[in-house]
Amino acid sequence: METADLFNGKGRPDAFVFMNESNRFYFTRFESSFGAVIVSRDERVFITDFRYETEARQCAADFDIVISSFSEFYSKIAATLEKLGAKTVGYEESMSVGEFREFKDALKAFKLKPADAVIEAKRAIKTEEEIGFIKRAQSIAEAALKKAISSAKPGMTERELMAEINYNMAIGGADKYSFETITAFGANSAQPHHHPSDIKLERDDLILVDMGAKYRGYCSDMTRTFCIGDPGEKLAKVYEIVKNAQEYAIQNIKAGMTCNDADALAREFITANGYGDNFGHSFGHGVGIDIHEFPRVGSGADIVLQPNMVITAEPGIYVPELGGVRIEDMLVVKQDGVEDITSYDKKLII
Repeated sequence: METADLFNGKGRPDAFVFMNESNRFYFTRFESSFGAVIVSRDERVFITDFRYETEARQCAADFDIVISSFSEFYSKIAATLEKLGAKTVGYEESMSVGEFREFKDALKAFKLKPADAVIEAKRAIKTEEEIGFIKRAQSIAEAALKKAISSAKPGMTERELMAEINYNMAIGGADKYSFETITAFGANSAQPHHHPSDIKLERDDLILVDMGAKYRGYCSDMTRTFCIGDPGEKLAKVYEIVKNAQEYAIQNIKAGMTCNDADALAREFITANGYGDNFGHSFGHGVGIDIHEFPRVGSGADIVLQPNMVITAEPGIYVPELGGVRIEDMLVVKQDGVEDITSYDKKLII
């Protein structure tokens, strides 16, 4: 992954240290539970332990590989920075208190600068290769859902449907799941992050599925709401409001718009139809190596959308004790609009 642009801008540090697992993967392209990526204007160094030495030399061939024990880890970081001639060092604020204490003690000879905003902004703009991985992850997820939902029937439990979806993603080529698959039946669909249970599907229940596959390290994210039978007039109307709100937003989002304004497209539509108080989460979020990445596409978010950001469009209405509807697509932001990379249909009745 290109690193030169990390140093574009006033007051940038001489070097960056990235210890977050996702950030390490972003640069090295392989998963590891231990290590640090150090980059300067001219050098790239990856510090890890003996368990990953062979793979690191294969996958991160453009990095100098330094092998460290756990006890020497922070001193090896300091020694590497000294060798690179760094005076100021960018670091991640996401470290635990204990990690930061050790990090700060080992790097007391350097001036430390928080760098989360720099790496977030870089990761938010996807390359064509990254977008390709996300599209493949999405196609795996869609095929898995299509197969699983065709076998859904009254008497099936939420856990069983979840297991069917996960199995289909695994055999369909997913490296893993983006997150714990959500399957919610009936009134449980009013809980946006419901944990699947042994509740059995009854005819006329809503079925809410929120799922994603991971391929080559990149996530997909999709939600669909279904019903076997008749959901009733109120929930059918709610479904149409959510669907129309999402479609209106997708038609109007483009680069140069703030995340707040993108959120408002759907939120104002839902509010105008009487359900503003039932839409309690953001319209969307960035997706990439992590399922929730920068930017947050929600109320009050003044971040400007840029070309090749990948975001979700997931308005929802949740009516306690009755049910909830959420429909979620993934969008690639373009200069004059968006590319919707979710092709799964939006039919309520199955």
